[in-house]
Amino acid sequence: MQLAKYRTSSGETGFGVLEGSKSIVPLGDHPSCEAANLFELLEADEIVATLTSLLASEDVPSAIAIEEVQLEAPLDGQEVWAAGVTYKRSKTARMEESAAAASCYDRVYASDRPELFFKATPNRVAGPGQPVRIRVDASWNVPEPELALVINSRKQLVGFTVGNDMSSRDIEGDNPLYLAQAKVYNQSCGLGPWITLSSAMPPRSEIGIQLQVFRNTERVFHGETHIEQMARSFEDLIGWLGRDNSFPAGAILLTGTGIVPENDFTLLPGDRIDISIDGIGTLSAPVIQGS
Repeated sequence: MQLAKYRTSSGETGFGVLEGSKSIVPLGDHPSCEAANLFELLEADEIVATLTSLLASEDVPSAIAIEEVQLEAPLDGQEVWAAGVTYKRSKTARMEESAAAASCYDRVYASDRPELFFKATPNRVAGPGQPVRIRVDASWNVPEPELALVINSRKQLVGFTVGNDMSSRDIEGDNPLYLAQAKVYNQSCGLGPWITLSSAMPPRSEIGIQLQVFRNTERVFHGETHIEQMARSFEDLIGWLGRDNSFPAGAILLTGTGIVPENDFTLLPGDRIDISIDGIGTLSAPVIQGS
């Protein structure tokens, strides 16, 4: 079962359940739905049972064609956090960025405590088809395709979505203390196209991630990885994120990347990034720079 957030042509925001891959059942219009938004729906104690009951009722609203609405990033007030150096390939890439910081990345890969950092507030997140940004003061910019964990206010894993952790590798490589500037800025994070509930995801052994970058219709980068290449479990990352931390509006946690383009590759304005994850779908975004 998959949940989407959308905006109508009149500017109204709604949320609902995907019906196949071409339409959405709008739960905000359902007279028996007590949730006012997607977050409240994710807070339900028995979300699958709740949704099953709503969809089976006689007064379920008619589905809306996806092509008639604009899909939005599937979050409301949730903070977005991220984990780094969770794949061996990511560790190698981070060590290549800076010789001075290489030992830090080597140690954190093997440490009990993961690297966790704040990534974005909702206003800095781009949804499906919406542009992601490369900084004007950076010359080495890459997408980082990541499986994103959807966590409710009780720190329970309730679903998954596709994440894009945009990164300025030259800024971070110059000094690890510049991590926030390399990672956190307007449109620095992509999420979508919707949320797949945990019960509907394939086994972790079957979850692959694919990244493609297109430039003037030509594919200029392609990479693949697999969740089994992660050095940490979802439960471990959520446990560390929740230590001495509360999330009254829930949270989204990006789990790190195992796909890193070669050192001579950088994104350019006008590129298109496609990130596909088994069990969820494909998140596409054009790349912009400047105003």
